[in-house]
Amino acid sequence: MNKLFSFLNIEFLIKDNALKNWRMILFLSLLALVIISSGHSADSKIFQIAKLNNELKEMKSNFVEKRAYLMELKMESRVTESLKEKGIKPAKNPPIKLVVESSKK
Repeated sequence: MNKLFSFLNIEFLIKDNALKNWRMILFLSLLALVIISSGHSADSKIFQIAKLNNELKEMKSNFVEKRAYLMELKMESRVTESLKEKGIKPAKNPPIKLVVESSKK
């Protein structure tokens, strides 16, 4: 019972040899601050990762949208239609393939 009263009266911090106890308390306080800081840092990194994942999804959907639009623009009917406005018509005869034979024998 005496030990409980001495603990509640904080006698272990005011005695002559209390320096060891103060050092331990300061060390544990510093350790607690480091752990709390580390936890906050981890939380902020998790939020940053989530934000970057959302941006990545948005960019991927934008890429797919632009690629579909480009494929539509590259269709022969679209090209023919846009060139018809400028007076250019598709060829009636197919292109001729030229074959060059090598003179090595």
